[in-house]
Amino acid sequence: GYSVPAGSLDFWLKRFDDHNVIYNKVAEKFGEQYLTVLDPDGLKLELTVSKTPDTRTGWETDEIKAEHAIKGFHNVTITTNKAEPTAYILTHVFGYRLLEQNVNRYRYVIDTVDNANIVDLVEVEGEKAGHVAGGSVHHVAFRVANEEVLMHFRDKVVALGLHITEKIDRNYFYSLYFREPGGVLFEIATDNPGFDVDESVEELGTHLKLPAQYEERRASLETTLPKLI
Repeated sequence: GYSVPAGSLDFWLKRFDDHNVIYNKVAEKFGEQYLTVLDPDGLKLELTVSKTPDTRTGWETDEIKAEHAIKGFHNVTITTNKAEPTAYILTHVFGYRLLEQNVNRYRYVIDTVDNANIVDLVEVEGEKAGHVAGGSVHHVAFRVANEEVLMHFRDKVVALGLHITEKIDRNYFYSLYFREPGGVLFEIATDNPGFDVDESVEELGTHLKLPAQYEERRASLETTLPKLI
């Protein structure tokens, strides 16, 4: 789910109509208005008007002005057969707390950051796990400051008897992966070294940057990857 400014949902409804995007009517959960849309692969995305202040600067374009612009992540929703084991990981490993519950939906929040700090657990008994394919989410990532903090979380996961990877160097960050009891793949990733290690902040996103081990495949990757507009 993404955070959008108050009063912007009508703009997005019209924009989705103009671009033939499938969407549901505006609804409400936990006191917040939101709009559900489907991406081309059928993945559900939400635009939510947060009831708490979101001071982040939105992503503007020639067609999307500040008063409508998406500000960043608002929440992630995890569907699981049993909420309690996943909730234990959120609270005892990551430090989330239960904020609200509405029937089978549980909203967890962490207070160390102001935005993108919500995980919704939806308990649906008998729900089958999704496949790794278009229209599904591969993993959920949690952000930490540096390697020291990263390894602290690794120790906490190991203490629970869960399998977790060794530290992986992703060139722009370091990460760990483990599956929580409900089967969802969690990543913990560092801020450092950062995405500006091989280009300036002003140039970020203007060129396809590859870690060294993939440079030899640049030609094939550039012809295979879809163009981003």
